[in-house]
Amino acid sequence: MKKYFPLFLLTIAIFDSPLLAQRRPVLPQIDLPHPYYYRELYLPQLTSGPSTLAWAPDSKEIAYSMAGSLWRQKLDSKEAVQLTDGAGYDYQPDWSPDGKSILYVSYQKDAMELWLLDVASGKSTQLTSGGAVNVEPRWSPDGKRIIFVSTQFNRRFHIFRADVRDGKLENVVRLTGETKSDLPRYYYSQYDTEINPVWTRDGQEILFICNKGHIHGTGGFWRMNAEPGAEAKEIHYEETNWKARPDFSADGSRMVYSSYLGGQWHNLWLMPANGGDAFPISYGDFDHTNVRWSPDGTKIAFISNRNGNTSICYQSIPAGEESSFSVDVRRYLRPHTNLTIDVLDENSSRTSARISVTDASGRFYAPSNLWIHADDGFDRAERQFESHYFYGGGQVAVPRGLVTINVVHGPGYRPETRTVDSSNNFSWLQSFRLQTIGPIDDRNGQWISSDLHVHRNYGGTYKSERYALVNQAEAEDVALVNSLVVNKEQRFPDIELFGGNEDRLDPDHQIILGQEFHTSYWGHRGILNLKEHLLLPGYAGYPNTAAASLYPMNADIYDMAHTQGALVGEVHPFDEEPNPFAAPAQRITDELPVDVALGKLDYMEIVGFSDHKSTAAVWYRLLNLGYRIPAGAGTDATTNYAAPIRGMVGFDRVYTWVPAWPSTLEMWTDGLRRGRTFATNGPLINFTLKGEIVGSELQLDTPQTAVPFSARLRSIVPVDHLEIVCNGRVMKELLSDPAHDWAEVKGTIPVKESGWCVLRAWSGKAQYPVMDNYAYATTSPVYINLAGARPRSPEDAKYFAAWIARTIEVTAAYPDWGSVEEKELVLRRLNEAKQIYEKMQ
Repeated sequence: MKKYFPLFLLTIAIFDSPLLAQRRPVLPQIDLPHPYYYRELYLPQLTSGPSTLAWAPDSKEIAYSMAGSLWRQKLDSKEAVQLTDGAGYDYQPDWSPDGKSILYVSYQKDAMELWLLDVASGKSTQLTSGGAVNVEPRWSPDGKRIIFVSTQFNRRFHIFRADVRDGKLENVVRLTGETKSDLPRYYYSQYDTEINPVWTRDGQEILFICNKGHIHGTGGFWRMNAEPGAEAKEIHYEETNWKARPDFSADGSRMVYSSYLGGQWHNLWLMPANGGDAFPISYGDFDHTNVRWSPDGTKIAFISNRNGNTSICYQSIPAGEESSFSVDVRRYLRPHTNLTIDVLDENSSRTSARISVTDASGRFYAPSNLWIHADDGFDRAERQFESHYFYGGGQVAVPRGLVTINVVHGPGYRPETRTVDSSNNFSWLQSFRLQTIGPIDDRNGQWISSDLHVHRNYGGTYKSERYALVNQAEAEDVALVNSLVVNKEQRFPDIELFGGNEDRLDPDHQIILGQEFHTSYWGHRGILNLKEHLLLPGYAGYPNTAAASLYPMNADIYDMAHTQGALVGEVHPFDEEPNPFAAPAQRITDELPVDVALGKLDYMEIVGFSDHKSTAAVWYRLLNLGYRIPAGAGTDATTNYAAPIRGMVGFDRVYTWVPAWPSTLEMWTDGLRRGRTFATNGPLINFTLKGEIVGSELQLDTPQTAVPFSARLRSIVPVDHLEIVCNGRVMKELLSDPAHDWAEVKGTIPVKESGWCVLRAWSGKAQYPVMDNYAYATTSPVYINLAGARPRSPEDAKYFAAWIARTIEVTAAYPDWGSVEEKELVLRRLNEAKQIYEKMQ
């Protein structure tokens, strides 16, 4: 997503409360773009199943991370023995060659540090300090040195080496340099990244993954002597995406690694140790990752998500016989008790919910068979870690003592928090009966909740099937999920799922398939209810590929999608309001004002994975010029992630009014197209103006001094403001004091010109269970037609004309066109849209 500086500080100054600074991202000390990708795809995450593993020197036992602790287990046993139970979450074990120690990563105190476990005594010693992110530690074959990846130098991922002596690190040196690339990377840093290190079997060299010389992905396979400043040589290139993690065979002649070459999922591949032609040794529509070759050379063990959740499997080499690694018994370091959680709705029917269970220290627990998900930020004054949660209910093993349970079922139900003492219970039941927060509309018909922007599988930890997505929607009380197929670099996860939709909606949470068109230059677009086929290749403007040209532009994509009966919208628009008048000039290429001027846009994600108020500021400008753009909302939910981009299904949602339920799909899309909607990440609101609902037009012959309105608020978190905004200005504040979660207001406002009015609710800070920087909701407009006059705003017309002028300037200098005709067509369209705004000035 692009970053912009605001043009009119007054527009957003009212939102710039110091309280917003309380919520900060997870591990903000990493200086790389797009943290939502490397956090999920590279950094260790909390999972109920195993996440990483290491062989014991005798090849008969495995140490692994599970549920935030380290465990050990023999291959012929079903009993897992807990090794660590500290203050943090422990990951990425590596067993020393002599079998006496296990090196690992512990996430605590806002950092990931290296620790050393003495296997005999169970005592752990901290090896690194300083607050960096230190991951992927590996012992040298002689057990005297380690290599690891750290951000301690300039906050970027580089490879370090250290001696280990008497339980301490000595002679810590950085092996890889820091090189700034001039390549046009978008999802990856301008600085080359080095990750996934492993020693050669003689202990003289290291193998690692580096993107030096490459635009897309995390790079190829490189070897170098394990000395600072040594020359590195790329021995093999294919596109990788954080998870290759090669490991050498016992004799050092081959390597095994994870690759999605030619497919959509990470399978296991073999390659000669010095590079060459690779071939797969596992095949399937699932991931095999974090692979390790046994010291005796007869087996490889890996993490698989074949069944949805993570598990350990191992495969014989040669022969390929695959065995599962099951855990029937867990032997804990301290006494645990079994907590069963049961959730009922207002009718006493069992339902699913978003549930968080923590002990007195804030450590999280989940059922052993359910996926764990994490928030992307948190307030350090409130908690030590980001919030984690699971969906459903069931049995959770928790340590004896105080346990806090939090249950959430979407914004229409009051969340419930309960702290219980499990000290004297071997097992017990906690039942929750949820209560609604009350209706927002007394008319016939129904407001249908939907998330317009969801990705089912997107390269994450888990493998999501339809039932998993339906369960997530049910837990969040989302009636309709728009599952958008989209590429992840070369891959197109879920492409095989694309097909038709059912004719009617029903209360069982229907999944509507569509696509996110992924041209970052012009801005991403959501395509809803695409009926016939995907639009391929799915993107344009990807440098150094056959899709490097900026044609087709998004205007063409709208036409292709509309031919199939789809709706197309602007998704996750703006983190800050673009400023086309800035000096030095901003690089502005989002096609939004062009699409609007040419009559292409069907909706806009006002609430989504962006800054809602900055996005709304741009939206208001377009509305001021008479364009009618419905308010949509989409989470950009990556539902198979352990650490989703900004939340799960329904965290950002749009409610669409339909006259009856169940309803036809056409009736729902008609309601969205007409703007009978409100968008929210928590507060529920409703607004009428002189009896007209949102999306409607109020016709007046003359200016009025007192036009009646009604406004209603119901919210699971308090909001500080409930405002009527007309033509970009706050017309009326409806709350006399802050921190309201309920309001019903009737009154009047003056109407002196054509234009629009919306109702919006917002707060100045983050507040659980809204996992966002602040709570926010807005209705679509009620449009005002005063004596047939079109709304006018020369200032906003000048703004968009200047915006497109900047886009033309940048686009004219773009080098990678498919033909002269393509460039001329694109520039002609841009100029056509610019002239439309110039005529409005």
